Amino acid sequence: MKTFYLSAITVCMVSTLQAQSYTIQDLEAQFLQKNYLLIANKLNIDKADAEIVQEKLWNNPTLSISEVNLWKTYQIEEQPYLFGKYGKNQQVSVELEQLIETAGKRKKRVAIKQLEKNNALFDYEELLRELKKELRQSFYTLSRINQEENQLQNMLNLFTQMSNQYERQSKLQNVSKADFYRIQTELLGLQKESVLLENEKIDGLNKLRLLTQNSELNIDQLQFETSIKSQNQLPFDLKNSAKNQNIGLKKQENELNLAKNQLILEKAQRTPDLTFQLNYDRGGNIMRDFVGVGVSVDLPIFNTNKGNIKAAKISIEQQLANQNAYQLELDQSIDRLQNQLKKLEETLNFWSLEKEQEQNLMIDNYKKHLQNKHITLMEFIDFTQAYREAQQAYLELQETYKHTYEELQYIVGKDF
Repeated sequence: MKTFYLSAITVCMVSTLQAQSYTIQDLEAQFLQKNYLLIANKLNIDKADAEIVQEKLWNNPTLSISEVNLWKTYQIEEQPYLFGKYGKNQQVSVELEQLIETAGKRKKRVAIKQLEKNNALFDYEELLRELKKELRQSFYTLSRINQEENQLQNMLNLFTQMSNQYERQSKLQNVSKADFYRIQTELLGLQKESVLLENEKIDGLNKLRLLTQNSELNIDQLQFETSIKSQNQLPFDLKNSAKNQNIGLKKQENELNLAKNQLILEKAQRTPDLTFQLNYDRGGNIMRDFVGVGVSVDLPIFNTNKGNIKAAKISIEQQLANQNAYQLELDQSIDRLQNQLKKLEETLNFWSLEKEQEQNLMIDNYKKHLQNKHITLMEFIDFTQAYREAQQAYLELQETYKHTYEELQYIVGKDF
């Protein structure tokens, strides 16, 4: 009885796994939770936080102990013991130094580290959007492959049936062997297409499996959508949206701020730092126990940091030029992708479901005409080839439209 229950549970679990299906939203959820590239890249943000904490810390003080004589020195003025019976004839000097940075250098370096953290955040967001775009485009490619496979399978079934019929009829000498060989040649071409399509499907599935870390993912589990988003649904002010959302533009702006803050820091470096000193000298001079304070400072005579300041100014000019070039390229890319979407949608609108159904009926009618010898075999094959090419062209246009739509969303930095 236990064996029966265990078998039933196993069958139910297997059935559940087989029945599991994934939409594009489900795949994106898996991708966000499990993708190792995202997890590794996100650690850069934590590393940047740690560097900010480190930069906020003060420099450690320096303790120096010197002038200690390890032997007994005679003909000196006797001194009190340091500890126990030691120190009556010994000299020692102790000095404590602390560097104090001036002109707010530490705060300025912390501000630079904050901007470097922003770069890490932008890198993560850019990787996220890039991988999400790749996931969606792979999904749409598999959708096209799935539809193309179904149509190809119909053709394979048709020509396999015709091949068997022509083989029998050629043996009975009712049709010529040339017609039989022509059918076989066409069937072989379709089988070759099927193999190539299968390889393309495996490549697409491997991409999805890698992105979602789901090694058991199969094309039968995917829920494809045949509808497409119209380019009329796009926001009117795409360029303005891109100015606020595009990751590359944000990174470029951050690089400019980094260059500006670096210039501020380099100017602050002109101001010398101070080193405060506290020292104790035992037996080193006319005072038996001397305690004194002091301060040291570099004199900015030969080095006023002019070279680094000039380099920082040049860096700002470079970043401004890069920002303007990137903005121009971004605007041109948006215009190009919008024009592509418009032309693709206009082309796709010429194709309708009714036309596809009409062509399917025409194949059945052509087959009947072939059987009634109203058309030749070559005319029938020419029509099926033209039909196949039209179907492939339509599916490829759909795929290109969806890929272009995703490319536009990626460039703008926002899902529509």
